[in-house]
Amino acid sequence: MSADSQTTLLALSPLDGRYAGKVDALRPIFSEFGLIKARVKVEVEWLLALAAEPGIVELKPFSAAAAERLRKLADELSVDDAARVKEIERTTNHDVKAVEYLIKERLKDDAELGPALEFVHFACTSEDINNLSYALMLNQARQQVLLPRLDDLIQKLRAMAHEHAALPMLSRTHGQTASPTTVGKEIANVVARLQRQGETLAGAQMPGKINGAVGNYNAHLASYPDIDWAAFSQRFVASLGLDWQPYTTQIEPHDGIAEMCDAQRRIDTICIDLCRDVWGYISLGYFKQAVKAGEVGSSTMPHKVNPIDFENAEGNFGIANALFEHFAAKLPISRWQRDLTDSTVLRALGTAFGHALIGIDALLRGLNKLSVNPERLAADLDASWEVLAEAVQTVMRRHGLPNPYEQLKALTRGHGIDETSMREFIASLELPAEAKQRLLAMTPGSYTGLAERLAREI
Repeated sequence: MSADSQTTLLALSPLDGRYAGKVDALRPIFSEFGLIKARVKVEVEWLLALAAEPGIVELKPFSAAAAERLRKLADELSVDDAARVKEIERTTNHDVKAVEYLIKERLKDDAELGPALEFVHFACTSEDINNLSYALMLNQARQQVLLPRLDDLIQKLRAMAHEHAALPMLSRTHGQTASPTTVGKEIANVVARLQRQGETLAGAQMPGKINGAVGNYNAHLASYPDIDWAAFSQRFVASLGLDWQPYTTQIEPHDGIAEMCDAQRRIDTICIDLCRDVWGYISLGYFKQAVKAGEVGSSTMPHKVNPIDFENAEGNFGIANALFEHFAAKLPISRWQRDLTDSTVLRALGTAFGHALIGIDALLRGLNKLSVNPERLAADLDASWEVLAEAVQTVMRRHGLPNPYEQLKALTRGHGIDETSMREFIASLELPAEAKQRLLAMTPGSYTGLAERLAREI
């Protein structure tokens, strides 16, 4: 057995075991390596910003070549470099300080950058570096992985909505037969919801701060009282593509992270809703699943093709949402000016987004196996003529016939209604000829309102 196989089999988390390949896109972002790389970037950019500030006379502006060398340290940080940080941490017992020491270690022999060593991590508390690092990681994950994958799902569902826009389907409200819809319209409902939440996820602000030990620029002002440190901080945070947070304790209050987690949680919840509905429709026979050669649906029942992709997706979305709910409830809370409970919790962000990503992957895989069963859909509609009662009693209302609801209630409740009995009832009504003919021509399959149009317009 290969070393990689052993590592996968011995992984404590399925994200690094069974599902490892499905979360590769997130691993460089949310792993320990990803966090270290983000920290190095923030430290490097802070040093460059300090050097560009004329009021810091002891730190001369760097040449373009020196600035490039600095940024290269962050941009090309290797796993071996991160391992060196972990080695330093064994001595410092402080992860952010270890990053500071690595940067100083790499700069000390540089003729231009070496004299600037004591301005690395200048006036910073660890949270100044950490909050910006996590914000950068979340932004990267959102733009490069989460939104594109969500868009893949929306595009697939939109295509299905258009394809099946006109295909009638019996509705069920409270589990009972109800006014018909179309397959495409029901899928369009999901598209609309996901689009709205995708816009919320994309638009969620990602705040950041760099203002010292308790958010007051104490050390900054003590060192350089003539610099407008609040304005400096705002420019720096904005330069990282983040939203400046002017009021904090030691920590950035994490409301932005909570908002992003809530947005992703709502996306996952919509997907769970879809998984459960499709699972039910498969059970009813409305959808068939493609059978792949060699696959086994059940260990004992050869006839079965289980909806495992939708079940897998639902389970992973559920795990993700349990974590997102905890993040949103816990991270905005910190005792007094700070406690460290957020530090260990933040490290699990990748776990939550990893399970959400696996959920979308499984959902897409399941959707790609589906085919509609028009015969089964038609059979249920043909057996449900009672659903036309809504149309008939509403037309009766329009034309002033007495007690329309009560008449239809007496006709439909507790009785087997078929095409013949429904049309006999319509024929007996004193309605204008045009209205009566329209009702007589109606079938459960044609009584779908604007469903087709709505599905095509999504």
